[in-house]
Amino acid sequence: MRALIEQVRAILWNVWHYPDIMDFVDVLLLAIIIYQLIIHVRNTRVSQTLKGIVVLLIATWLSDVLGMRSIHALLSWITNAGPVMLIVLFQSEIRRILEEIGNGSLLESGSFLSESQTRENLIDEMVLAVMHMSKRRIGALIVFENGIRLNDVIATGTHVDGIISQPLIENIFEPKTPLHDGAVVIRDDRVVAAACLLRLSDTTGVGRDLGTRHRAGIGVTEVSDATVIIVSEETGTISLAEGGNLVRNLDEQAVRQTLGRLYIKESKDRWLLPLLHLKQRSQTSHDEQSSNTKQ
Repeated sequence: MRALIEQVRAILWNVWHYPDIMDFVDVLLLAIIIYQLIIHVRNTRVSQTLKGIVVLLIATWLSDVLGMRSIHALLSWITNAGPVMLIVLFQSEIRRILEEIGNGSLLESGSFLSESQTRENLIDEMVLAVMHMSKRRIGALIVFENGIRLNDVIATGTHVDGIISQPLIENIFEPKTPLHDGAVVIRDDRVVAAACLLRLSDTTGVGRDLGTRHRAGIGVTEVSDATVIIVSEETGTISLAEGGNLVRNLDEQAVRQTLGRLYIKESKDRWLLPLLHLKQRSQTSHDEQSSNTKQ
């Protein structure tokens, strides 16, 4: 640990006292690389592990400063084995980052809701699809991605990338079609992938009357902040999974409220939507004033 600190100190001293143009280029490129890596992992489960690694490094440094030799020896051993542990833990993520660097998608930004489709239309399409499948007793497993990216889940399915619509959702889950078995992952206003594989829940409190579809829906919410809507193939019952919990027997109003909450929450994270909300409020106020004037 001390050797690392001394190396960092030497680098900073040289950069401060003997800077040239290549030093600035070097620092700039390093900053860009670190920034892109942070952007790439901040909305994934990897970010939680990285926070744990930072805490481990701080604890190692503090144990050295405070003279806790036993603790420091143990933490130093874990830290020295860190590179191997990172490769084992993040092998799939490392492979995915290298693939994205290869195809140039690492610098792409997240998508916004399409201008041609309002949130209200999107919610209407989803509600119609879910209720129609419930009446026909067509099993469905729909995963709504929130803050944590589900790239590992998406990689197990078939890429779709289509705007949400009632026909698209129903056709995917139509029995005996190629994509009906598995989960659909939705990001913003698009169906990203279908026929995705989900880990089953290990919770012992799940009712025995629940099948694999419900256990898979609960499972993905135990390891992410996703919201899952499940339609039972046997009974047509609509269920909602969030945070490892399952709420059953949803009606049309409950489904609509759930979707409204999801997309209102999503819209708060978009830098453009506050302007749209202001415009909508101004338009509403203008309409009300016009109505009052006519009266």
